This record gives sequence, C-alpha cells and structure tokens, in this order.
Amino acid sequence: MACYHLPVLLRETIEGLAVKPDGVYVDGTAGGGGHSEAIAKRLSTGRLIAIDQDPDAIAAVTKRLADYPGVTVCRANFSQMEEVVRSLGVDSVDGVLMDIGVSSHQLDTPERGFSYHSDAPLDMRMSQEGPGAGDLVNSLPWQELAEILSRYGEERFSKRIAQGIAAAREQAPIETTFQLAEIVKNAYPAAARRDGHPARKTFQALRIAVNGELDRLSEGLDAAFSLLKPGGRLAVITFHSLEDRLVKRRMASWCQGCTCPPDFPVCVCGKTPSAELVTRKPVKASETELEKNPRSRSAKLRVCIRLK
Repeated sequence: MACYHLPVLLRETIEGLAVKPDGVYVDGTAGGGGHSEAIAKRLSTGRLIAIDQDPDAIAAVTKRLADYPGVTVCRANFSQMEEVVRSLGVDSVDGVLMDIGVSSHQLDTPERGFSYHSDAPLDMRMSQEGPGAGDLVNSLPWQELAEILSRYGEERFSKRIAQGIAAAREQAPIETTFQLAEIVKNAYPAAARRDGHPARKTFQALRIAVNGELDRLSEGLDAAFSLLKPGGRLAVITFHSLEDRLVKRRMASWCQGCTCPPDFPVCVCGKTPSAELVTRKPVKASETELEKNPRSRSAKLRVCIRLK
C-alpha cells in the first residue's frame, strides 16, 4: 500500500508543520497516506483527520493508518474541511496540509483516464462522480474549450486544438485518451512538438476544469486558515504555476498589514497581519529526491503561520 503514492517533500513538509505530539492536524489530501502516516507517527495524545475525495485513496489510507490511534479518515473534498472538522467536534487545529494535484495512483491507473500514456476512457474525475472529461470534450462549444485550454493549461495553440476537437467529434464521439491525444498532436505545429508531449497542457486543463481544482483550492485555503489556532501552520504543496500563484497571493494577503498610503503620518486603517510566512520562497525537491521520484520536479511547498 505504501506504493500507492510516493509523498513529495516529505521531510520538508513535516518540518514546516512542526508537528507537536499533542497537536490536532488535518491532511486535506490524504492520498495513499504517506504524509498522513508521517504526521501520525509523531503524535502521542494528538489527533489526525485525514481527508480525501477519491474512494481509492480512502481505502488506501484507511488500511495504512488502521493501527494509529487518534486518526479519523473522512471522504470529502478539501474545500469542505471546515465542515468536516467541526462535525467531529473539533473547533481549531494546530496544522493543515494540502498536497494539491493528481496523485501517482491516479496517473498510473489507466482506467481513471488522467494520462495520455495509456489508452483509456476519457474520465479524469478525482471523486469518480459527476461529468468527466469526455462529457466536456463532446458537449462544450469549441470557444469554451479553447478558453479552458488557454486559462487552465496556458496552451498557446488552444484555438487550433479546440477547433480540431470540434471537427473530430462531428465524425464520432471522442471517448478515449488516445483519441484526444492524437487530435491534439495533429493540431500542433510540427515545430512545436519537440517541447514535450503536445497533449500535456490539454490534459492538465481538462483535469482542472473537470474537478474545479482552482475554485476548490481557493475555498480550501480559506477553510484551512479559518481552522488554524494562533500559532497553527498551513503547508501547501503545488505542482504547477496556476496553483502556486494562487497560494502565494493568498498567503501574501494574510500577511499584509497596514494599507494606508505611505504619506500618512500614522496608521488609520488599523489592519495588522494575520499570518507570517515560514517559507519566503517555495521549497523545492532536493537532487536526492529528484533521483528517486522525478515527479517531484515541479513540486513547490509554501508554509505560513497564523498569528491571530
């Protein structure tokens, strides 16, 4: 079960959380339980609430943490963590971890439809509920598809790809990952195909859209911060620039103090920072970790402390 998902930046994350033996912690994205187990090992009288929306992850983490006292596993999206935690009779916590993005298990399970490396139904649903990527690809106007690819994938050929998708689905529904990857490849200029797989950004964009990832991340950050005690810590791991930018800006807003114009002799707004950064710059994987887990290359960890 330990191979379900290799936790990234494990040592750095646990150090950033500064886990206390009697503390209360939330892992909002438990996955296979790697980070959760590392937290649980450091608890004595403390408590861990492990949350994930993926039923496969819930099964994995429940089994992995079965022998640890004080662990509660809940199925939910991390954006719902405040509701989940308070329903368990907990009002505030000492730390929250959010490891954003798709897990190795999801990528490596072909039938989940996250990867263009295996032919499978076009799915990409982390919760395994609701509309999947195939529904979006086959139903949205090409203009909306182009907007999704541009906004969430930062794909410069979004219009060409979206029009290619629209043309292809007129002949037959687009049902598999290989079908979509081939359409994207054919829409790409030959000179641009040397920069990695042409479908990478398209798959990323559709996954984000299917799961509402950026909206859930925004909601999850606010939920996590609202749960923190003074002195409590929030650690967030992201894997692409859109996520990292959102986390960076949200933490910066919490750390912002007086907003009076600089020429005011005294502060009249009365605003004081509600957080302090632990990591001034994002923490990245070491060369040793990169050798063991190449997928950690894009990971960035940011940590802040709640002040009030």
